[in-house]
Amino acid sequence: MELDFSAFHFLRPLWLLLLIPAALLPWLWLRRHDLKRQLNGLIAPHLLEHLLITPVDHQQLRPVYLLAALLALGGVAAAGPTWQQDIPDFLDNRAPLIIAVDLSPSMDADDVPPSRLAAAKHKLQDLIQRRAGARTALIAYAGSAHLVLPATEDPELLNTFVQALSTDLMDNIGKDVAGVIGQAKKLLDAEKMPGTLLLVTDGAAPEQFAAIPKLLSGTDLQVLVLAVGAQDGGLLRDAHGQPRIGNDGQPLVARFDAQGLKQLASAADAPLGSLTLNDDDLDWIELHAQQHFQQVQGDTQQVYWKDAGYWLCWPLALIALCCVRRGWRVHWLGGLLVAVLLSASPDSARAGALADAFFTPDQQGRWAFEHGHYPQAAAHFSDPYWKGLAAYNAADYDAALASFARLDSAPAFFYLGNIYVHRFKFTQAIAAYQQALKKQPDFPQATANLALAQALLKDYEDQQEAGTPDEKADKVVEDQTPSTGGKEQQQTTPQAASDQLWLNNLTTSPAQFLKRKFRLQDAARQQTGEGAP
Repeated sequence: MELDFSAFHFLRPLWLLLLIPAALLPWLWLRRHDLKRQLNGLIAPHLLEHLLITPVDHQQLRPVYLLAALLALGGVAAAGPTWQQDIPDFLDNRAPLIIAVDLSPSMDADDVPPSRLAAAKHKLQDLIQRRAGARTALIAYAGSAHLVLPATEDPELLNTFVQALSTDLMDNIGKDVAGVIGQAKKLLDAEKMPGTLLLVTDGAAPEQFAAIPKLLSGTDLQVLVLAVGAQDGGLLRDAHGQPRIGNDGQPLVARFDAQGLKQLASAADAPLGSLTLNDDDLDWIELHAQQHFQQVQGDTQQVYWKDAGYWLCWPLALIALCCVRRGWRVHWLGGLLVAVLLSASPDSARAGALADAFFTPDQQGRWAFEHGHYPQAAAHFSDPYWKGLAAYNAADYDAALASFARLDSAPAFFYLGNIYVHRFKFTQAIAAYQQALKKQPDFPQATANLALAQALLKDYEDQQEAGTPDEKADKVVEDQTPSTGGKEQQQTTPQAASDQLWLNNLTTSPAQFLKRKFRLQDAARQQTGEGAP
């Protein structure tokens, strides 16, 4: 526990007045039992020194000392010492963040090992885990901008799509920051709160600088630019790690557009940062995002602080234990025997025996859950909801599915929907979220995830309507399956087979899903004559 003295204060400082009687009581007791002071004035001072016999007292600890310690520690504990802010889970005061990743070919340069894009993805993974429970969306862009994932609070789902990003997903070459801002504004309108757009890139398109201030005018969207790359640039490498060769036989080199990044930051009135080896860049992102969020919101939300006074309950309990003993004699033999017996048994058995003696399985599971030991929590819990929740957090989706399937409540259906989304079964996820909202209409998390599942399902349906030559050939082959004995063999319908094939492919390669999605969206824009959003 790190103590920040700059933020240290007491929540209820009036309780510190108990320190006054705690200090006065021992002094008053000593004064009252000072026989020499009591006899002073009754016996001549020169005789008192020889007549007074002071018995030898081997007992140094007095009840008044323990009472003073109880008052002092109790007063400090009741005053509520604190140095850390407490943000409850139910308080939605985390700033929404929209991450836009540049997928232009230059992001494959190796000046930031193993490549600019790989380093950015690793950094974004840490950022996503740090922001677990906060609304985060994902956009990919090069010559066009595409929404990868709407705002979600699920870090695992978001990280799945981040790791699927690669430069070969984009056919159009360029850096369409204007299109990214258009997508981000749509997301922010849906969130109905201020947010931050994080551009992870190694350069910019100068022809867009004039349009960017107009796009950001009148919005609550803050832009941050996180530069990825080194001043000297680096070799472009392919998927196998080999240098790419140009038409002239020379290896291709990607330059780092430092000047373009500065101009982009100036056009967007955005802070400019760079990728670091430590967490300084993550702190920089969260600090700017939270400051912007609080500034726009007016910072009217109440600040909560963690009350650390409960840590003093243990010394208070020990002092109170001594106070209830008569004659101030404590028999340590029994405690010594218990300590010897406990030390003779293995650590695991000793801990398990003590836990079973004092705590129920559900209580042990709750302790493990609160400390992040989710597999152990799932093993201890007997309550199906908490057992399923622990298994879900441990990514044991089979066990979680079995537990939540036994329940008929809104939270159970909500987590069932999350599990189906993780498995890319969007139809089942939509049905589960709808059941959750039917049982609990005021369920914002289920509402948000329902919109996410519907958006992902729509992407899939658009792909099915467009189709590819390979899929059409597969359907023709299935339709031409010969019959046996004059009767047609019972075949799985082409649509059902295609659905299952799509789900299987998507589970193993979300990158293929994104690549098809981006191509279809680019084709639709070309047909309608629309530019980048």
